[in-house]
Amino acid sequence: MPRRSAPPQCAAARMGGRGKAADRATEPLFASETPADAPLAARMRPQTLDEFVGQPHLVGDEGALTRVVRPGYLPSMVLWGPPGSGKTTLARLLAERSGGTWRQISAVTSGVADIRQLVADARQLRDAGGRTVVFIDELHRFNKAQQDALLPHVEEGTITLVGATTENPYYEINSPLLSRLRVYRLEPLSEENLGEIVTRALADERGLAGRVSLSDGAMSALVDLSGGDARQALNIVESAAAVTDAGGAIGPELIAEAAQQRLLEYDRVGDQHYEAASAFIKSMRGNDPDAALYWCASMIAAGEDPTFIARRIVIAASEDVGNADPRALQVAVAAMQAV
Repeated sequence: MPRRSAPPQCAAARMGGRGKAADRATEPLFASETPADAPLAARMRPQTLDEFVGQPHLVGDEGALTRVVRPGYLPSMVLWGPPGSGKTTLARLLAERSGGTWRQISAVTSGVADIRQLVADARQLRDAGGRTVVFIDELHRFNKAQQDALLPHVEEGTITLVGATTENPYYEINSPLLSRLRVYRLEPLSEENLGEIVTRALADERGLAGRVSLSDGAMSALVDLSGGDARQALNIVESAAAVTDAGGAIGPELIAEAAQQRLLEYDRVGDQHYEAASAFIKSMRGNDPDAALYWCASMIAAGEDPTFIARRIVIAASEDVGNADPRALQVAVAAMQAV
């Protein structure tokens, strides 16, 4: 039988779908103007790689991503780093540099059905000559089924996947998917980086436009309280500026009031949990009471379960002290039972 031609309306629908996909390929990654009531951190988001501050090992003149990413090419990757280190912004800037169409989904609210729809759109765009860069924030929150749903499309190149995570991807992401991704680690921002970001926000028209200033002591306090997190630093500045008269200077007392307390980089199930516990045990083993008290206080301040700390002390008394002082284990066990 002769092959039946598609009805005109079906062909038009297909062409219309491809046309929409092609239109999306030319959409700008960044809105031309961020709303004036947006948070300071959103208004000051870098628009170009030249504005991006920090991570010289990745985006410096000889950085790993500087050498790899070029127009028309962007490998699938995972950006692994602490909050406020620039993962989302860097992903957008890399997508813009490579010429891809930006699509962002959340690992918290999206499911397999959303991935299928996204892949269908990506195929249309690919047929029209475009490329889709899919950004998934908190990629480690995807379950195994959701991660497996991405696997064939990453492998075939239908989508370029850029994931961001604060957790160790070697533990949290499925091995088959991880083997198709490059892992790039972002470090907490240095004091110099934070100072540059805050200084720019104070002067830039997108930011505070010179309405307030920071004293030297306030800048030092801000950098210390931010803990390498640019978003935290800008949020503190914004809160302090809101209660400062125009032309006034923000002092360290107001910074402390706006911050309330230093943001501790700690979680009860991730890398920081085990790193702090390891440092605590090694401090006891090394006969360093000051370091042991520091790490113990850090875990308590971050909300660690006191019984977990007490058990670590019992283990140290049993394994490291042992018969050198038989009473050490008795004291440690009594302390654990009292907690």
